[in-house]
Amino acid sequence: MDFKPTEEQAAARGLAARIFGDLATHERLSAAGTGGDAELWKALCAAGLPAAVVRTGLLGLVLLLEEQGRTTAQVPFAATCAYGLLPVAAHGSPGQRERLLPSLADGTVVVCGAVRPPSPVRAAGGGRLTGVVPVVPWLRDATHALVADDRRRLWLVRTADARCEPVELTAPWSAGRLTLDGTPGERLGADADADADPDADPDADAGAAFPDRDAGRVHADVLATARTAFAGLQAGVCAGSLARAVEHTNTREQFGRPLATHQAVQLRAADAYMDTEAIRVTAYEAAWRRDEGLPYATHALTAAWWASEAGRRVVHTGQHLHGGTGADLEHPVHRHFLWGRQLDAYLGCGDEVLQELGELLVRGEGGT
Repeated sequence: MDFKPTEEQAAARGLAARIFGDLATHERLSAAGTGGDAELWKALCAAGLPAAVVRTGLLGLVLLLEEQGRTTAQVPFAATCAYGLLPVAAHGSPGQRERLLPSLADGTVVVCGAVRPPSPVRAAGGGRLTGVVPVVPWLRDATHALVADDRRRLWLVRTADARCEPVELTAPWSAGRLTLDGTPGERLGADADADADPDADPDADAGAAFPDRDAGRVHADVLATARTAFAGLQAGVCAGSLARAVEHTNTREQFGRPLATHQAVQLRAADAYMDTEAIRVTAYEAAWRRDEGLPYATHALTAAWWASEAGRRVVHTGQHLHGGTGADLEHPVHRHFLWGRQLDAYLGCGDEVLQELGELLVRGEGGT
């Protein structure tokens, strides 16, 4: 395996770091509340960063999301790429790729995802979807949602055709409740330019080239891609939290010397650093394997487990090392704490992910 970024990946990461560093300031984040930062999203799209993901792959996306996580920038970058750009590029029909990729790249189409099983959504004739997904991160900013039905088929739904109600999460992720009531959906991999009769069988518009038996494979790839991407985001969140803690303990004095000189502080910071590196390297490995066309299902779950378990430890450490300051809800480190806990829950929590990983290994479906 080779985790050394390509020249294009490194350039994209450097550009992302500058944009996030300049625009995702504490003042702007505070002003955004629980919504997304539309101006920052426009700046990222104008710089061509979402478009670059198609060329730089999942590893390139993980590198960019690390930079987002360092600043906890409130933009639907991870969701749009993990549930929009990469799935459409990998599994979309020629018509879907031609129609959607340019709009995904320039940011006019924003995608959120509701793909984790078990799904409460059912598909009827002609791809009419019915069901309620209680929480969908970034739904309030999205133009489309990628939704899995109870047979693990993936559908693109226009949020304007559904009912979307605001939901508040631990982290300010512009989330919402998605209600589908006979809402039209476009099957990922089917050509919408050759739509079947609305009263036809729901599989008819998928076409013979995309049989229903492929649904599980496509769903598994999209879910593993998303887990890897959000693990990369968690690596950045943890790195940002730890960086703030290091700065604080080096400048804050107790009994006439910096807090960072105390052995207990050093040990906690060292443990947090090792945890952050574990999240990063497992996310890199899963992403690299996906880009190389190698089996990566178990690696994605491993990255998700580290991001969940170790991520929770790191953001708690970041807050604790700030002492009483860390209890201030308005302090920047508290935002890292909220994001870290939200990502812990979003990735499935450690025990849940570990059980899924064990079951995958027993079935021998994860590859090596």
